[in-house]
Amino acid sequence: MNFTIPERLRPQDVPVLDAPVASTLHHHEHPVCWRAVLAGAAGAAALSLILLVLGMGLGLSAVSPWQQVGITAGTFGLATILWITLTQVAASGLGGYLAGRLRRGWQRASLDETHFRDTAHGFLAWSVATLATAACLTTAIGSVLGTSAQTGGALLGGAAATAATAASTGTPSRYFEAALFRPAPNMQASGEPVPAGTLTEIADIFRNAGRSPTLPPADQTYVAQLVAQHDGISQQDAEKRVADTYAAVQTTLQRAQLAADDARKAGAYGALWLFVSLLLGAFTASLAATFGGRQRDRDESLLNTNLS
Repeated sequence: MNFTIPERLRPQDVPVLDAPVASTLHHHEHPVCWRAVLAGAAGAAALSLILLVLGMGLGLSAVSPWQQVGITAGTFGLATILWITLTQVAASGLGGYLAGRLRRGWQRASLDETHFRDTAHGFLAWSVATLATAACLTTAIGSVLGTSAQTGGALLGGAAATAATAASTGTPSRYFEAALFRPAPNMQASGEPVPAGTLTEIADIFRNAGRSPTLPPADQTYVAQLVAQHDGISQQDAEKRVADTYAAVQTTLQRAQLAADDARKAGAYGALWLFVSLLLGAFTASLAATFGGRQRDRDESLLNTNLS
């Protein structure tokens, strides 16, 4: 049986609902629009990758393997930090704006709730884009960027890497041990090669001395005897040569230690600046999403006003 309640018997506090309006109220509004999030993340990841490739190309074009040509290592590091920060801000801003502009409208959300959801959409878009970019950098695309990065690092930090290896092993090379047995000026070489065991023994003596400014007297006397016997010079001249050579070894090791310490500091500063740039990217994406969502709601309101 189908009947309607008379107007005079209908309660005044119960509104009359049309069928389309009632169905709208029962429709569940999803707070997260994943299509908009994925679209913003795709745009952010693509722009980030393009800017990274461009920055790598510009950086390698400014680096030269010749000394006193091109930019210095400090300038290269500063430019890299600034470019990564710019890349994060630009790509994250684009992704956040797209996520906010392309999301659905929320009819039953307050202004504060809408602002929060837009911010969350921007942050989610930045998170997905960051993870996608990190995954891409470990694949074939990463091999291209990795090769370029290794080339730039070899041009700028090859000497530092060699110095760091020397500092860790305790001896820079066999150059100094072999230099001990060079003939003195105006003297003819003996022509007899230095036994490999002798060079190894002297290297072990230098390594055992560590960072001591001078060799132990017994070791210095022993090495001087080997040099005097091979080169045919006096014991006093041999001891002076040993002392000078050992001082040169210590100077080289100190430089290697300083280079290794500089490389460690550069790596730490780079990690900290990367952390800061990622934070800026997250903030920019969240802020841009609020602008995009606000503009979408304003345009939709104007459209509804004009249609009505």
